[in-house]
Amino acid sequence: VGSPRVLPPACPAAGVSQVTVRDALNQALDEELERDERVFLLGEEVAQYDGAYKISRGLWKKYGDKRVIDTPISEMGFTGIAVGAAMAGLRPVCEFMTFNFSMQAIDQVINSAAKTCYMSAGSIAVPIVFRGPNGASAGVAAQHSQCFAAWYGHCPGLKVVSPWSSEDAKGLLKASIRDDNPVVMLENELLYGVPFEMSEQAQSKDFIVPIGKAKIERQGTHVTLVSHSRPVGHCLEAAAVLAKEGVECEVINLRTIRPMDIETVEASVVKTNHLVTVEGGWPQFGVGAEICARIMEGSAFNYLDAPAVRVTGADVPMPYAKILEDNCIPQVKDIIFAVKKALNI
Repeated sequence: VGSPRVLPPACPAAGVSQVTVRDALNQALDEELERDERVFLLGEEVAQYDGAYKISRGLWKKYGDKRVIDTPISEMGFTGIAVGAAMAGLRPVCEFMTFNFSMQAIDQVINSAAKTCYMSAGSIAVPIVFRGPNGASAGVAAQHSQCFAAWYGHCPGLKVVSPWSSEDAKGLLKASIRDDNPVVMLENELLYGVPFEMSEQAQSKDFIVPIGKAKIERQGTHVTLVSHSRPVGHCLEAAAVLAKEGVECEVINLRTIRPMDIETVEASVVKTNHLVTVEGGWPQFGVGAEICARIMEGSAFNYLDAPAVRVTGADVPMPYAKILEDNCIPQVKDIIFAVKKALNI
């Protein structure tokens, strides 16, 4: 459902394989559990059931009860346990079955994990990863469809990453586990089964994606498209359509929400003179709003030939009905419309 249509090339390069986002995350967890005995997983159904989304498949059988721990359905409880374990020197990976349920534990995530290093004058580190699916899935209505990128990106003390491809997922998860700060990793359920190309280097145990660095997925000269998570695929689809009309889009995959790589966005805007942001979250106080504000406040503003345009989710709780849901989530046609509006064509 909702595949970004990432297709294998006719002749794959040597060492390049097709790997799903699910398998990339599983590889990352396996490698980090093996590498560092302080790393452990906990969450609902992560052990004996192999994970609600099979991200932790096979890890309980390999590492046992002390390293992969099934918890009761109590986000406040197991998140508190994980934060305490991190303060005591372990490196927990805490899975939320959906980030909507992290609201049950937001006191632990913000007041305990995010603020402790600062409030202890740097004497207490909290090396923990909060991960799980974020944003809209398919047909799960309002209480399971919210994007928390702007919420968690708002809070100092947290790092927030949002992968799109398998390479993003593996590299960012490994970097997050190794980081000494609390990291929120916002995945997308609709991407778990999607295969992406991964190079031999990206599949190595030493591969990480640096937190805080965006990636230019497609070079272009007429307009900059900035996105994160699943909408990156929509941006690439829109760019392919627009290229047939002579419009070359530069597509930037943010990868990290906080700290945000605004320098890459600024350099692109200086080149293209136009900016469109795309996200699945709500418009007010969103990631796109932050990008637009940063561009306006910086030197790249002087290079804009038109106002920046935001493409976002609709400003409503997510409806259950499919036709309404489709109209609440940015589609390829919405991105094409926004680009033409920015370019006045």
